[in-house]
Amino acid sequence: MAHSLSAKKRVRQNAKKRVINRARKSQVKTQVKRLETALSAGNIEAADAEFRATVKKLDKVAATSTMHKRTAARKKSRLAKKLNTLKAKQQTS
Repeated sequence: MAHSLSAKKRVRQNAKKRVINRARKSQVKTQVKRLETALSAGNIEAADAEFRATVKKLDKVAATSTMHKRTAARKKSRLAKKLNTLKAKQQTS
């Protein structure tokens, strides 16, 4: 347990930040799941809208250092690849 005042304050601050960061990560996961659902349904319009919302959410989370910026970029890249694969499949058929 922390003994000094500054250590006690850091414990309080870390507890607050942990709650906020968990909420942000949960929002990102939910948004990614919504995009994955739209992709698996094959609905390009819905998937495109969900992709934009997901990118926006990932950028905000990366900007607040809840998630590293390269992790967010990697997730965006992988999701864009899935979306582009679906679009290419729709155009050929």
